[in-house]
Amino acid sequence: MNQPQEIAKAKLWTKNFILIMLANAFVFISFHMLLPSMPIYVQHLGAAEDIVGLIMGIFTVTAVGLRPFAGRVLDTKGRKVVYFFGLTIIILSIFAYSLVSSVFMVLLIRLVHGIGWGASTTAAGTIATDVIPKQRLGEGMGFYGLTSVISMAIAPVIGLQVIQSWGFTYLFVISAFLAVLGAIFASFIKYQKINPPQVSNTNKAKPALFEKSAYKPAVVVFFITLTYGAVVSFIALYAAEFKIENIGIFFTVYALTLLISRPLFGKVADKKGFDFTIIPGTVCVGLTMIVLFFAHNLYFFLAAAIIYGIGFGAVQPSLQAMAVFDVPPQRRGAANGTFMSGFDLGIGVGSMIWGVTAKFTGYSTMYLLAVIPVIIAFSLYLYLGKTKAASTL
Repeated sequence: MNQPQEIAKAKLWTKNFILIMLANAFVFISFHMLLPSMPIYVQHLGAAEDIVGLIMGIFTVTAVGLRPFAGRVLDTKGRKVVYFFGLTIIILSIFAYSLVSSVFMVLLIRLVHGIGWGASTTAAGTIATDVIPKQRLGEGMGFYGLTSVISMAIAPVIGLQVIQSWGFTYLFVISAFLAVLGAIFASFIKYQKINPPQVSNTNKAKPALFEKSAYKPAVVVFFITLTYGAVVSFIALYAAEFKIENIGIFFTVYALTLLISRPLFGKVADKKGFDFTIIPGTVCVGLTMIVLFFAHNLYFFLAAAIIYGIGFGAVQPSLQAMAVFDVPPQRRGAANGTFMSGFDLGIGVGSMIWGVTAKFTGYSTMYLLAVIPVIIAFSLYLYLGKTKAASTL
């Protein structure tokens, strides 16, 4: 059988796929406007580096705690209820930031915000895997991920510019409004009905919160995203040491690189196998941390953004596709929850660890030390074994 023809016959660009991409795009624009701006806001309120790391990290830690339960509800009650629960929490939390002015209150809101983020993004990723044909899963997840990529290309710069022009209150109001637009697009999606696994009278155990098939990619992505926590939480503060204004361009270049690398490596994963994307991608992530260690002007930061975009664009969609590759529809929620738990836990733990590290060593040494989890991720991927490509089906 001709595999390329079979892949081409599977329709990817359906109405539901376009709608979930649009919904995800607006939610991520809202999110990425706050990404480089929140550390500045918290520092503006008087927080030191370790507290900045705590506040940035606690968001993802609560998202991790919520994801497994969100995955179970996705598989038992359906996608829509979880998605809109999460979106509602996100919108209310962002509005709440504009009403408080203390570090402690921001910390509390970040806790709640993380719950909404964990629910909505787990649901959105599961909805995407529902509507993408399995034989184009790597490619489809690559395109789906471009929604967050495009948002990162424009939102950080916009967020920083809004702060400079109008202040933090306008930032939070605009961010919340964009999340509302995402919810509007989400309301038009035709959600797939999921039949929960039938439980016999002799076996009434609830489905497991975590999906075993997703353990390997979840563990690997955890160590990869430890570096992401260092980048998103401290790149703006690190650049400020060199008098670099509006480092949002770092995220723009990173995102534009992802725009190219994600679909390209998604097709490679479908045709050649996950090894051909994850192994070189992991090497690029490690190289990025070394470039940031030597950074002292904007050109180093932009070089790091390009290399990181290549690496992350190769690794993240491939690992997520791997997590759901052999999972039945009624366990995709659990699989996505498991994978995203590893993803978010890496960012959250990384933000906190690197915040403490930076306080004692400085930012440059912090980035050099961030090579360590990349080496661990590389070793674990090789040690835990290889996974077939979609094209072998």
